[in-house]
Amino acid sequence: MSMDPAKLQMFENRLQKVYKHVSKIARRQNITCYRVYDDDIPEFPFSIEIYEDHIYVAEYQRRHGMEEDAHEAWLDQCLQKITEVLQFPPEAIFVKQRMRKEDRQGQYQRVAQEKNEFIVNEAGLKFKVNLSDYLDTGLFLDHRITRAMVRDEAAGKKVLNLFCYTGSFSVYAASVGAEVTSVDLSKTYLAWAEENMAINNIDPQKHHFIHADVLQYLDTLKLNTFDLVILDPPTFSNSKRMKEHLDIQRDHVDILNRVLLATKKGGVIYFSNNYRRFVLDEAQIEASAIKDITNQTMPFDFQQKMIRKCYRITR
Repeated sequence: MSMDPAKLQMFENRLQKVYKHVSKIARRQNITCYRVYDDDIPEFPFSIEIYEDHIYVAEYQRRHGMEEDAHEAWLDQCLQKITEVLQFPPEAIFVKQRMRKEDRQGQYQRVAQEKNEFIVNEAGLKFKVNLSDYLDTGLFLDHRITRAMVRDEAAGKKVLNLFCYTGSFSVYAASVGAEVTSVDLSKTYLAWAEENMAINNIDPQKHHFIHADVLQYLDTLKLNTFDLVILDPPTFSNSKRMKEHLDIQRDHVDILNRVLLATKKGGVIYFSNNYRRFVLDEAQIEASAIKDITNQTMPFDFQQKMIRKCYRITR
């Protein structure tokens, strides 16, 4: 079953237009990893990102009403179009579907070869990405401006990176001589964060990598310890290893106030989260200044979408 050619043409036109626009800006700013499409047309529910010589396509789960074989054929047509428009060879494309039967091996189903890992560059630093084995690639592209802000003020400071994931903020801070403590519940991501340090010739031994449930870890922090904190929690988490369930709308005041206690006077917290309906309860937060920096931290390739909130909070 082939797709309605008019619809495919609509997808092609949109992709061509956006790619022309963002690739030009990316070249000008010397950015080699960026997003080119994000669910712009509802019938084509993809996020498409370029990581240097590779394309990463994630298909959002939708009720598309197609049988599996028809869906496979549709997906192959879309992928063929993506490789044509972006002018990448088919073997450079990696496809992630949020749920998929294990036994299907389509032309583009490269994800089955595990450990599709390589190093990419951002702002003079190197990061390992993996386009096949995890829900995300290892580098959140929407935070590249926020990372640069952290680097601009981290020199010589004590920095805490909570829910650190693969430690990209930690690398940015450590690259200018900060002493960084990175905390995450995943040993896999912590090891990845150490590796990201090492590939940038930063000695991981000079920094702290803490395997812990962040909510419990906050109770162990000493008062007035850190100059700069990065707090980018999941919206919800009910990991079996966490003692309490996390709901960022419900819990953010408590978490921020506990983090503020561990922050030095005049110290700064960069707080972001991906909950689209998030409302910051400013009155309850014991800070001297709170600035919403969502707009100024949203890069050119994410301008169409309000995908997250971001704040600069000063103790």
